[in-house]
Amino acid sequence: MRDSIAVLGAGAWGVALANVAGQGRARVALWAHDPAHAAALAKDRENKRHLPGLPLAAAVAPTSDLSCIKDARIVLAVVPAQAMRAVARAARAHLSEGAAFVICAKGIERDRRHFMSEVVAEELPQARPAVLSGPSFAADVCKGLPTAVTLAAEDEGLAQQLCEALSTKTFRLYRSTDLRGVEIGGAAKNVFAIGAGMASGRRLGASAQAALIARGFAELMRLGRALGARSETLMGLSGLGDLVLTCGSAQSRNFAFGQALGQGTAVKDASGGKLTEGAFTARVLVEMAQAAEIEMPIAEAVDAILSSRLSVDAAIDALLMRPLKAEA
Repeated sequence: MRDSIAVLGAGAWGVALANVAGQGRARVALWAHDPAHAAALAKDRENKRHLPGLPLAAAVAPTSDLSCIKDARIVLAVVPAQAMRAVARAARAHLSEGAAFVICAKGIERDRRHFMSEVVAEELPQARPAVLSGPSFAADVCKGLPTAVTLAAEDEGLAQQLCEALSTKTFRLYRSTDLRGVEIGGAAKNVFAIGAGMASGRRLGASAQAALIARGFAELMRLGRALGARSETLMGLSGLGDLVLTCGSAQSRNFAFGQALGQGTAVKDASGGKLTEGAFTARVLVEMAQAAEIEMPIAEAVDAILSSRLSVDAAIDALLMRPLKAEA
């Protein structure tokens, strides 16, 4: 019998992963925090706001009852990074001993500067943490378009087990034991995507866009090395791969947010009511860089804009006026 799976979080990515997990299984519980949202999903059999026209798989069972995870051997946590601690704490009473808790959020806890794996280790001592991250859009996954991501766990045997349990013909998972590297790539790329979106909104051109992605990757590598990540992880799907995808498409909420800022929209209005993890992560990333005594000028510029210390144009000027140096 295949491992039973439950999904926490019924946004676009939660629905997409529930659909993936639903292939070959009789039932996959999909938990929504809001009972009204769970009821609408059960009635309409689609997430009309984020994935209109893309139906839930037949096996997906929406619910707002958190006890739905009690029999699951694999739980996919697809909730916002800043809500992960509260959800994990609430799940503690229901999660079975030794269950895999797969973190699918891309962010860093804002107030404590903790990575999601650290949050889960603190709140769910009975769980085996893992992280899923990589270049992926929920709509593409729901349409069955080819997608490849990384699944990391400290125990390679667990990583392999999870890859085998979650992979499908069109959703391919590559395993890793570098949790921190995968988490850094997933969190940092959202901040650089905001910067790339601002460059697009200001119509700076394709050359500037390419330069921003390349220099953003240099900052990502710098931070990753300082925090003990492996270079091959940062150059893989969850690092460079996700950075390229997120910095190049308005399908990315972070890119679209930055694009709106570049077009003159106020910070408070630029998200359009959608979650943009990079807006929460920018300050944390800068604080981590300062603590590690490394330079991250693009991340610093994004943070300065989000906190209204600099305008978009002033931030661009500041980046262009940086001293000339060797590429590194």
